[in-house]
Amino acid sequence: MKELTVTTSNALGSLAAVAEALGSVGVNIEAISCYGLEDKAIFRVLTADVSSAVKVLSRVPTAKILESDILLIKMLNRPGELGKITRKLANKGINLENLYIVGKKENFTEVAIKPVESDVSKARDVLGVKD
Repeated sequence: MKELTVTTSNALGSLAAVAEALGSVGVNIEAISCYGLEDKAIFRVLTADVSSAVKVLSRVPTAKILESDILLIKMLNRPGELGKITRKLANKGINLENLYIVGKKENFTEVAIKPVESDVSKARDVLGVKD
């Protein structure tokens, strides 16, 4: 799966502009993470329609878009599971750029994991994630 990292100016309405742009072409947001960092707003977006999202987001003023591979994994929804998974990756020398919860279903939590680009294949192997 791909993650879009959208960086814009950290101004009033930045999130609205991103969300409205995606909605205007029928792109559904599967998951989103947003935060401000000084004068920048950073949005990490998961969607099934990456090509349409990139096309429409490129028209948002000041937006810069980066497309990256991420791994979606399901883990048991209980204390300590995230620690086990991240320790397994750390023990294999795999560095993570970001991680966030995508959703919860019954006894499982779905997590998006973004290893640094050079570690994606290695992380896929360690976690047993298929393409």
